[in-house]
Amino acid sequence: MSKAMRWIGGPIMALSVVGAAAWAGAGQEPVASRVRPVQALDVSRYQGTWYEIARYPNFFERKCVGDVTATYEPQADGTLRVLNRCRKEDGTEDIAVGIGRPDVKGGSTARFKVTFVPKWLEWVPWLYANYWIVVLDDDYHYAAIGEPSREYLWVLSRTPKLDDNTLYQIHAKLRKQGYDTDKLVLTPQKAAQAAAQ
Repeated sequence: MSKAMRWIGGPIMALSVVGAAAWAGAGQEPVASRVRPVQALDVSRYQGTWYEIARYPNFFERKCVGDVTATYEPQADGTLRVLNRCRKEDGTEDIAVGIGRPDVKGGSTARFKVTFVPKWLEWVPWLYANYWIVVLDDDYHYAAIGEPSREYLWVLSRTPKLDDNTLYQIHAKLRKQGYDTDKLVLTPQKAAQAAAQ
C-alpha cells in the first residue's frame, strides 16, 4: 500500500478507505441538513499553502503529530492538485498527493470531490470524497472544510496560528451548521512558528 493510501492527511477524506458503505449514500444529502458550502470560491485566491489549525480526530492523520499543511495548485484541466504534509512522531515528514475535481451541485463553486488513489484508479467515482468549503474569510485568511455527514472537519489558515477571537468566530459559524466544535483538536505548528521568529 502506498504512502498516499496509508495517510490521506489534511482536509481530505478518501472514500477508498471506507469502501462500499460510503458509496451507498454517495451524492445524497439529508433533507434537513444545515451543512452548506460557501456559494462562491475564487480558486486563484484559494490556491497555495494552508496551515491546519484544528481538526476532528480522524484515521487518516493518526500518525501526524503536527506541522500539517495542505497546498492546492490549479491545473489546466480545471482540477486541483492537492499536496498534504505532516510531521510524524519520529520527526519524519509524511506526504500525500491527490486530485480535486469541481462538484458544482447546488450552485456552489466551493464543492469538490477529492481522491488520493493512484492515477489509474481516478476514474472510479466512489473513490472520491466530498470536500466542502463551509466557512471562508472574505480575505481568504481562514477556511473550514467539511462534508454533509459532519464526520470530518478541518480549520485552515494562511498563517500557522489564529487569534482566539478569530477562532471563536469560526466556531460560531460552524455551530450554526450543526458542527460540534468541542470535538476540534488543535494542531501544533511548531516548525512554521519557529521559522517565523
